[in-house]
Amino acid sequence: MKKLTILCISSYEKGFDFLKQAKEEGSRVLLLTSQSLHDVQWPKESIDEIFYMPDVNKEWNIDHMINAVSFFARKEQIDRIVALDDFDVEKAARLREHLRVPGMGDTTARYFRDKLAMRMKAEEEGISVPPFVHILNHDKIKSYITNVEPPYVLKPRMQAGAIGIKKINNENELWKNLEILGDRQSYFLLEKFIPGNIYHVDSIIVNREVLFAVASQYGLPPMEIAHEGRVFSSRTMKRGTKDERKLIGMNDHLLKSLGLLKGVSHSEFIKSEDGKFYFLETSARVGGANLADLVYYSTGVNLWREWAKLELNEKYKIPKAKNDYAAILQSLAKQEWPDMNSFNDPEVVWRLKKKFHAGLILASSNYERIDELVKNYTERFYNEFFASAPVPDKPTE
Repeated sequence: MKKLTILCISSYEKGFDFLKQAKEEGSRVLLLTSQSLHDVQWPKESIDEIFYMPDVNKEWNIDHMINAVSFFARKEQIDRIVALDDFDVEKAARLREHLRVPGMGDTTARYFRDKLAMRMKAEEEGISVPPFVHILNHDKIKSYITNVEPPYVLKPRMQAGAIGIKKINNENELWKNLEILGDRQSYFLLEKFIPGNIYHVDSIIVNREVLFAVASQYGLPPMEIAHEGRVFSSRTMKRGTKDERKLIGMNDHLLKSLGLLKGVSHSEFIKSEDGKFYFLETSARVGGANLADLVYYSTGVNLWREWAKLELNEKYKIPKAKNDYAAILQSLAKQEWPDMNSFNDPEVVWRLKKKFHAGLILASSNYERIDELVKNYTERFYNEFFASAPVPDKPTE
């Protein structure tokens, strides 16, 4: 079998397990990353060459990137291109189109990066989404706010997570915010704010079929955590419940509708107070905030490594997953290196090692035991570590 060369793109410090697995698969591994990440301890034993792009807040000049990659492609036969972070999906798609490398092109990539495009496509396919309008034609916006009661959420189309999102409580507040946006209005959408529990489904897709999916529930909505300051948590849903089956089915319908041929995905849904589920957003990458570790400790499936395997092998077999339960808790901490030694129950399987952060993962075959520990540990996080900071308008490290 021909030895493949894979170009991995990451403007953030992540994807180490992907890089390691790609090298273990016998591939030549190239990494294109930001100059600002020059001092990161990348797993260099698994990387054949690293190329650095000049950046401002992780933003690259796309034309310069195409020129740079085209230049080293004179000597490198690039067979695969993979974006390791949400912000790199467009970059990878542009490079695939330009170099004619197989994989997701510009059109499909929009469904996994552009919040407007993914909502429009999902709605066309009969998947419930909160009422929304593109911030473009003002007559349409006026009609929308006449028919849809506030509060709303003003969302940037191309950001990730809660970055740049603002809650809008009335019409006057909306127009003031749109005036501030000026010429950038068309890069936003307005959506009905729906209170409720938020869930995520993390998947592996091969030949348009979802071969693996696990559903989890956030402790609190990520937007609330980002804007109001809270302890972040997520936990595996109880398997076989009506809600879990509903989410797995919606996720399957969604990914087939959006046309993801193969890869991994992190999708989010909300269950409103009337019990109805709505699609919020999706992505063609591994979930952030260490959610891949949550998946690993509940199922034994390492999403980063499986993603590398399916990208680099014509035949791919999903590993047998276990059906344990796990929960993750994370928070900014007031201590530089918080002492977490007193969190010593045998269910603690992972601890976050990051300055001014506290975090851990719990795992057990007993759903109720995880529930008990999450309640106890969340209260202790608030009492012992918790600190908060405002959400940035733009991505940071």
